[in-house]
Amino acid sequence: MFNSYKPDYLVMTAGPTMVSGNVLQGRARNFGNPDLDPDFFVFYDNICNKLKKFYGTEKSQVIIMNGEGMLGLDAACASLTEPGDKVLIISNGVFGGGFEDLVKNYGGICTLFESDFKKSIHIDSLKEFLEKNSDFKYATIVHCDTPTGILNDIGPITKLLKSKGILTVVDTVAALGGVPFEMDNWNIDIALGASQKVFSTPSGLTTMAISDDAWNIILNRKNPIQSFYCNLALWKNCVEEKLFPYTMPASDLIAFNIALDNLLTERLERVWDRHLEMQGYVLERMETLGLELFCEDNYSPTVTAFMVPEGLNSNDILNHMKKEYKVLIAGSYGPFKDKVLRIGHMGENARLDRVFYTLDALEKTINDLKK
Repeated sequence: MFNSYKPDYLVMTAGPTMVSGNVLQGRARNFGNPDLDPDFFVFYDNICNKLKKFYGTEKSQVIIMNGEGMLGLDAACASLTEPGDKVLIISNGVFGGGFEDLVKNYGGICTLFESDFKKSIHIDSLKEFLEKNSDFKYATIVHCDTPTGILNDIGPITKLLKSKGILTVVDTVAALGGVPFEMDNWNIDIALGASQKVFSTPSGLTTMAISDDAWNIILNRKNPIQSFYCNLALWKNCVEEKLFPYTMPASDLIAFNIALDNLLTERLERVWDRHLEMQGYVLERMETLGLELFCEDNYSPTVTAFMVPEGLNSNDILNHMKKEYKVLIAGSYGPFKDKVLRIGHMGENARLDRVFYTLDALEKTINDLKK
């Protein structure tokens, strides 16, 4: 029977990631009363303004909600969707297709534009599709679909959608901070992030940037939003009114603020370069080890997915690496369960010493299991 939980391994998954010491220390500070302290609202607003740099926006409002990243996806769908609304689900991955269930929960009528999971969304194919049917209130798309490690070229897609009068919801949870993101230039209406990926803080915070066009839809609905916790309208003026919809997790926000400062002090351009360098190293080692990558193009700089080596079992690899070498990597989901393994090289994990050790442990594990 476990009386405590004290992980002693290196977490090299596609989120949660390892957390730096100053972030952990910040989380242990006295946190006051976020409901009643006026200074906390100023603190919260300052964090939101810092996040604008990561989202590449000056025009949109940024909010932070108490809940893991999935909350943001649910809240966006809950707040935009009214019964009978037509919604385009753009999918080339497990999470891309997952938006369909969220939209249907609120009465939306979904049309699925699905393409090869091994490749990024092909803009010309989408353009051809929209020429035949563009009658959609909004469209959803995933920037980095972590179960397969694909990175979509978001800008041309969202610009195309906006030219057709379609609002866009982009899940950039697993990419934000690790790659450039230009919400304003790419005409994105809602962009969704979370704390436990590139930002390398504990899970529990959803971040979101919302355009004026999206706010106009949210605040002028015919029907009430069918949720309280997922009701984005409650967040529009929370700082000005000094009233959050519910008590904010002050400790998590203190830690998150430190994590943002870590990245901003390093400089975003350098952070992006560091992720590309780690991606290049991982891909090179994968080739040396004779491992087959899952994707055929647009590998994400934050996570790499590869096929389980022939003759080996995915769970055996995961368990052996964790037990013998103290490294945790991840399997995959849906149709790729037991077939695909993933290494997260994002945030604090995008460091050469950690990536080098992880790949050495993977090589030793494969050799051990083949004996």
